[in-house]
Amino acid sequence: MTWNADPVLLQLGPFELRYYSLMFVIGFILMGQYVGKLFKSHGKDPELVSNLTTYIIVGMLIGARLAHCFFYEPDYYLANPIDILKVWEGGLASHGGYAGVLVAVYLFMKKHPDLNFFWILDLIVGPCLFVGGLIRIGNFFNSEIVGIPSDVPWAIVFERVDNIPRHPAQLYEAIGYFTIAAILMWVAKHKFKTWPRGTNLALAIILSFTFRFFVEFFKDEQSQLIVSRSINMGQWLSVAFVLVGFVYLFIINKRAKA
Repeated sequence: MTWNADPVLLQLGPFELRYYSLMFVIGFILMGQYVGKLFKSHGKDPELVSNLTTYIIVGMLIGARLAHCFFYEPDYYLANPIDILKVWEGGLASHGGYAGVLVAVYLFMKKHPDLNFFWILDLIVGPCLFVGGLIRIGNFFNSEIVGIPSDVPWAIVFERVDNIPRHPAQLYEAIGYFTIAAILMWVAKHKFKTWPRGTNLALAIILSFTFRFFVEFFKDEQSQLIVSRSINMGQWLSVAFVLVGFVYLFIINKRAKA
């Protein structure tokens, strides 16, 4: 199969609507609606979700952009720091996006002290990963974050990159994130009242970055920083997150038993 989709869905003069941007917008609209219903079901003001979503979008963009610049292309961005601001040119790292969302929720909670930090995160991690899956579909339309060369039957030639059949790594990630998002949303619906606060957040970190570690074997190297020839930068960062997730899960359960 060959893939040569124009990443621009619609162009009106200087205005461009890209598939990537569309996936981004659709994802956060759906997320806002879903989380709003969750807030209402828990007796919280659903009007707060619009403001919360804004915090999440800003935090995710800043965190993902900085992580990409300094973990994946540090030489270029240190030499051209003004280009860090050019988010529209692409370059977002999901590891930084995770960290950015955590900071964003913390700042949001400071203005709403009646809400619990981990209560919010347990509700939003599933929808956030759903958004992540849609963003990977946007990457697919952009013919970026491509997989390594392969001869599997479903290999795709990204003609905007080269003429080599490759793993559609973006679609692997999208499917994985959608699946994990469904699991986390099920947990938030059925186990929220019985499991300790923060459990869903720990599961999100462990599941998503364990999956990310393995899917990286099918992706082309994205980082200029080659820490190891056996595993890449994305995998090193994933290992760190998974370890944090397990430590956090251990602490949660220890406190719950106490």
